Formats: sequence, C-alpha cells, structure tokens
Amino acid sequence: MTKVAILDDYQGASQEFVDLKKLSGKYEIKIFSEPFLNEDDAIEQLSDFEALLIMRERTLITKKLIESLKKLKFIITSGMRNKAIDFESAKKNKIIVSGTDINVNPTAELTWALILGLARNIKPEMDNMFQGYWQTTIGVELKGKILGLIGLGRVGSQVAKIGKAFGMQVMAWSENLNLDKCKELDVLPSSKDDLLKNSDFLSIHVQGGERYKELIKLSEFDKMKRTAFIINTSRGHIINEDDLIIALSTNVIAGAGIDVYEKEPLPENHKLRFLPNALLLPHIGYVTAENYSIFYNQMIENLEACVNGKPIRVINNE
Repeated sequence: MTKVAILDDYQGASQEFVDLKKLSGKYEIKIFSEPFLNEDDAIEQLSDFEALLIMRERTLITKKLIESLKKLKFIITSGMRNKAIDFESAKKNKIIVSGTDINVNPTAELTWALILGLARNIKPEMDNMFQGYWQTTIGVELKGKILGLIGLGRVGSQVAKIGKAFGMQVMAWSENLNLDKCKELDVLPSSKDDLLKNSDFLSIHVQGGERYKELIKLSEFDKMKRTAFIINTSRGHIINEDDLIIALSTNVIAGAGIDVYEKEPLPENHKLRFLPNALLLPHIGYVTAENYSIFYNQMIENLEACVNGKPIRVINNE
C-alpha cells in the first residue's frame, strides 16, 4: 500500500471532509496534527512516506527534506501556489507536485473583519464586557477614510470593492500595479511613499516573494499617520516583526490587524501577543469549511491520479 502523510491537520479537518476509511484498502494514511519540532524531526518522521499532503505553507518542504526522503514520490499541496516547497529540488528528484483550487474571497472577508475590529475596538470592548465594564473606548468611522492597498490582485481587488462600498477613498501601490485594474475599480494609483503617508488603513495583498521581504520596516512605519492601522493577511515576512512591535508599543501607529507571521505557529511568549493594540488571528484567512472541502477532496483526487500514473493539477510540470 502507498504510505501517505497528511501534514499540519491542526483541526482534524481531513477526517471531517473526506471519508478516509474508504481509502484504507489502498493507502496507509497517517495524520500529523502538530508541527514538527524542526527539519530533522520532519525527516525522521516522514522517511517512510511516498506521498505528502500538505496544508498551505505550514511546513517547509526544503531541499534537504526532499533529498532525505528517499521514498517520496508525490507532494500534494492545497492551492496552486506554495512558496514553502523547493520546486527545483522536487523536479531534480522526479517528485510530482500538484495542487488544488482555492477560494480567495475568505481572505478578503477576513481582512475586513480585522479592519472593522480595529476601527471599532472590538477586542478591548469584548474583553471589557466580560469583565463587567460598559463603553470603554471610542472608535472611528470608515466613511471618508483612505484605504491604502499594497497589491491589487485577486484579494486586493475584492478588498477595494468593499472599501468603496463603505464610502472610503481607495489608493493602491505595488511594483507591478495594473493601471487598467485601478481604472476599472476606481482606485487611485499611488507611489509607495504617498500610500504610507496618506492611508488611514494600510492593507497588504502582495505575494510573499523575496522582493517584498521586509517591505514594511520602522522607516515605513515612521512615514505613516499616528492614527493609522496596518493589516496583513498576506505573508508574515512582508513586515519586519521586531519593527512592528516597536511601532505598536511606542504608538508610532495606532494598531495592527495580523493574520500571518514570520514563524508559525506564533510562539506562546511572542511579544505581539501582549500588545493591546494588536488584533491577532492564527492564520485563518483561508480556513473555511468551503475551502477545506475543496482542499481535501481534490488532494485525494490528485493522489489517486498520481498513483494511477495520470497526475492532474501538476504545478512543477515540464
């Protein structure tokens, strides 16, 4: 039987959305519900598996890991993009990498949950309600405010549309900003500096490649309004976390809504967890029942196709 590892299934969702028992005669499946301690731990625990089913970018599939797993034949990821996979090593070692469809609207929706949560002080008001207090903060309205978007792709465009519905002025910048898309959405193209200086809410929606690594550092925070909020539902390393902690703890900016981090899961004692003006979520932008149903069902479809010699949804194809 083909040995299959389902990685990083924190919520036990694979068993909820797929009847794995029906596959028991063909596959020996093991579910890993906790992160590996380190790369060596992952290599040791995965050494016998022929297929890895991985959830987004929770586990780094490095060159060392790939080359150490001598029995590995297939890597199947949720979504069709995964920057945690060393595709060059996979190709070199003749490992087939395939992916699944993904709904992007949940990330746009969660972005607005964070924006609204920051604007109306939802977290402190909830905390205070449970302690017996009443009306302890004063929020801000969205109408008339400036929403700055770093990136106007699939997610950024959806965020822009909702911002316009709230009566906000929407600006956007990225290194490859599509001016036709700006015109279509009535979004004002901007320079990076003008976006930083003018935004009341600055939301990040670019892919997390090297060119955007630490795009936002203390020098960028210093250009923002002291009343401004930053939101990141894209990739953790786009913001320098040490500088974010300084900016929040010294009130360089008013607050931050964060769903992604440099290291995930976020360590229990991480300083961000203790900042009152940080609204934090555990990378759940894509975590919906609808997406999980797509992920796990299509992962199994991909697995079956790979085992039968007719792989589908291949990412690293020739």
